[in-house]
Amino acid sequence: MPSDLPAATARPMIATYRLQLRNGIDFAAAKTFLPYLADLGVSHLYLSPIFTATEGSTHGYDVANPQEIDPALGGEDGFRDLSDAAQALGLGIVLDLVPNHTALSLDNPWMRDAMRHGPDSAYADYFAIDWSQKLILPFLPEPLDDMLARGELRLTEDHGGAVEWEGGWLPLAPGTAALGDIAAVLTHQHWQLRDWTRERGALSHRRFFNVTGLIGMRVEDPAVFAAMTELPARLVREGLAHALRIDHIDGLADPATYLERLRQTVGDAVPIWVEKILTDDEAMPAKWQTDGTTGYEAGRQICRLLTEPDGFARLDTLWRDRTGGCDDYETMCREARAQVIPEDLAAELHQLIDLAQAALVVDRLDPPDAETLREAMLALLIFFPRYRTYITTPPATPEDRAIIGETVEAAAETLPQREALDLLAGLLLDGTDAPSLKFRVRFQQVTGAVVAKAQEDTAFFRHTRYLAANEVGAEPDTPLLDAQGLNVWFSSAQGQRDTALTLTSSHDTKRAEDTRMRIAAISHHPETFADLFDTAMQDAARSDAGFVWYATQSLLGIWDDPAPGPELCERLTEHLRKALREGGEITRWSFPDIEAEEAALDAARRICAAWEAQPPAELAPLIATGQRLSLLQLALKMMLPGMPDIYQRGERALYELTDPDNRRPFALPESLTSFEQVKSDTTRHLLKLRRQAEDVFRAGSAEAAERDGIFTLTRRASGREITLRFRRDLRDLSDGALFEIRDSAAEDTAARLHFRRLPN
Repeated sequence: MPSDLPAATARPMIATYRLQLRNGIDFAAAKTFLPYLADLGVSHLYLSPIFTATEGSTHGYDVANPQEIDPALGGEDGFRDLSDAAQALGLGIVLDLVPNHTALSLDNPWMRDAMRHGPDSAYADYFAIDWSQKLILPFLPEPLDDMLARGELRLTEDHGGAVEWEGGWLPLAPGTAALGDIAAVLTHQHWQLRDWTRERGALSHRRFFNVTGLIGMRVEDPAVFAAMTELPARLVREGLAHALRIDHIDGLADPATYLERLRQTVGDAVPIWVEKILTDDEAMPAKWQTDGTTGYEAGRQICRLLTEPDGFARLDTLWRDRTGGCDDYETMCREARAQVIPEDLAAELHQLIDLAQAALVVDRLDPPDAETLREAMLALLIFFPRYRTYITTPPATPEDRAIIGETVEAAAETLPQREALDLLAGLLLDGTDAPSLKFRVRFQQVTGAVVAKAQEDTAFFRHTRYLAANEVGAEPDTPLLDAQGLNVWFSSAQGQRDTALTLTSSHDTKRAEDTRMRIAAISHHPETFADLFDTAMQDAARSDAGFVWYATQSLLGIWDDPAPGPELCERLTEHLRKALREGGEITRWSFPDIEAEEAALDAARRICAAWEAQPPAELAPLIATGQRLSLLQLALKMMLPGMPDIYQRGERALYELTDPDNRRPFALPESLTSFEQVKSDTTRHLLKLRRQAEDVFRAGSAEAAERDGIFTLTRRASGREITLRFRRDLRDLSDGALFEIRDSAAEDTAARLHFRRLPN
């Protein structure tokens, strides 16, 4: 641990509060929220990325200069002022680091230099670019030849020598402006301009998922790691930042080495959490030097526990009867992968084929041809079961070897011969030469993109049955959990998470926590929801049943937030437009079918109008049940092993859909609804309890039980027990409370009485 690390980094870890900067929220605005957050009882303010992003960025993950705090937020002076004010109120600061990528943008000074000087740039090796070819830049609105023929590109001495067109420009290599006409000049650049429609075919850089404008960084190189980490490490040393959250850890070439270097840089006292999506019972890699994940796996267990089993079974039947839904989720995922990989991730597929060919020719005179490799590679990616493996150099761990072996066996069932599959598996598991290493690293980076794009961003919007289970880190085909299953999880490697975060909402969740619980209510009232759907189908003039089933859940999830009207309907229709494009069945982001979209959205608008004119009677019981589930979700979140992470406004009410709906600016409450007041009071009370019993919640054992319909979750440490009790059927306990928390160290019943004040 560095000797100059300040003692201020060691502070109680009670709960984090996530604040989305930008969209009108800068450091000065954030400072005004601090007294409210300190009074709420959290210990840390968790900020979205503070580093200079592209101009006009709405989220900050498109970092353009990781060595500067964004002037648009208030710069370093503004951040220092915010941190000092937070610490004066007892709050630490959590920074969000983005090591995987930066912006492929002229706002990025490293990128500008690399564009101008190519492989001779001091920053050429910072980026994951194949400099054996030109840097492909699909920035043009139309084909290059057409724009040249119309004279729409021109040379200029601005920017130190550049080519420009309406809406854009690029720097020219030194001395090339005088080579002749513009076509000749373009052939002598280190980059190749193309129109945006050609980005799916071939790229010369690694990107974030299928976002060409975010370029991969080579943080596996110590020099790049140092450059990317210099500023946040300094902020930690100076006592201005106290914990770190790492974005998209699975995109890195070597996550374990990155975390080891980061830990050596900032010391052992600084918590480090990673955005890692754990699938099924997958455990965090044991050698990662981290305090745990950001908590999607915990949120998944809470929703599964609060889903009513018999009601879900009935809901499944109703969904199939009403919509004709029949495909199981696993089949749908594979179909989505088979579509997404050749379309959205075609460039990545081509890169993998080229890398595999280069690796196989090392010791084979007659390797498989490109088409055979393409079939085998596509099959491997379709059947790969999780985000990625973590093989650096052989030998692979038994777990990673088993995953590759099972994937090969499943893929082989779909191909006429398996030779190519076995050869690819050999490269992944046993290859020791440089070409094998390049292929292995790239394959392991691509599998995560496949899962994210095909499952979370495609199948989640096609599988309409029960949207509460269609969540990041969740599996829609395993929506149920009981006390016994929760105990199994507690005893698993994944469930050993005392220092991890626990989230129920984030900037990336598909639905905010209270929206999710509104939808979870349909598992408790399946017939009521079916009636609501039947009415919606009539209002929608018999539109596609699967779409209306999805739209009805979505509208239920945000109904009356704000009051019904144009704003709420606009939020719904914009979400549905995104859902249609992500689902990719009738329209796509790249080539949208506006006519088909508008026909579907008009149906949704008719449903909104009908509900606004006369709210259906079925809404009341679903909303009431959703509120009760939300409070139970909050209680479980505070009781589970790990540290609660509260997303902005989550202490009040979060009725939001996926981004950008869930990134609306934060504001202090002027008034609270009855439900918001109850949730706010409950949050404060439980955070106070966590502070008073820090030893129990930080390291205490966890045990669930269920008897006579009463669910209990007990935390124990040093002879003290704190137990949550509630009825699985959601009825009040015998004393009229929805739930109670019994503390063996408490002498009064204040904790129990607090939860009587429920909405009518």
